[in-house]
Amino acid sequence: MTVAEAIRAAADRLAATSDTARLDAELLMAHALGVSRSDMLIGKMRDAAPAEYEALIARRASREPVAHIIGEAEFYGRTFAVSPDVLIPRGDSEVLIDAAIELAPSAGRVFDLGTGSGALLITAMLELGSKEGFGLDASPPAVKIARRNADSLGLTKEMAQFLCRDWHSEGWSDDVGTFDLILCNPPYVEADADLDPDVRDYEPASALFAGEEGLDDYQAIIPQLRKLMNDDAAAIFEIGHTQAGPVSEMAEKVGFSVEMRRDLANRPRALIFRA
Repeated sequence: MTVAEAIRAAADRLAATSDTARLDAELLMAHALGVSRSDMLIGKMRDAAPAEYEALIARRASREPVAHIIGEAEFYGRTFAVSPDVLIPRGDSEVLIDAAIELAPSAGRVFDLGTGSGALLITAMLELGSKEGFGLDASPPAVKIARRNADSLGLTKEMAQFLCRDWHSEGWSDDVGTFDLILCNPPYVEADADLDPDVRDYEPASALFAGEEGLDDYQAIIPQLRKLMNDDAAAIFEIGHTQAGPVSEMAEKVGFSVEMRRDLANRPRALIFRA
């Protein structure tokens, strides 16, 4: 069977469980071949399909995310290493970077709360030319992955630092100073939410769930923001599409003005807080 034939067969098999069956099949084939997807499409489609491809498709058919199978995901045009220890960076989160470029184009110091793979912090620093950034996560494995990504994308330890801390613990931010830009994609899924198996069974629960209404981490972080922000700073938080109202109310109660941004599907996706 050729690469092209194997991809067609795999896409047919994955169609029942994936909305991106053809893309999944192509990405997994490129991974099996050890080439980029574009190089595969241009020059490998008539080659013999590698024997290991079938095992990769079987994993995807069981709903394991493609990013976990190949060990990486794309975000804002860059490649980030991922694992089951971190959330897979998603295109919806790119609205936070777009807002940061618009609102804080000269941000010198950036803080990313719940950094996971480091995608938000690293991308913001590279796009803005920031000189110093801190990424915080309660998961030691996540901090290691974020450090790996920063190194691979050219941010030294002096530029980007990753801290293993929990914002529910006293004194977690006492020694970090103040920032021009704060980014945050906290856990915000309701405890009883009906998630796709790709997410529920494979991504870290600690980075997903935040109490009965999905608001627990906003309630913990937002009252502590002011002491971390320089005078003209912006804080940009990702939200679930039903959470704009309650999270805005929390921010307004502690004196922030609030602005909302929508994702590509026109759903509420980010809230911007300014003092």
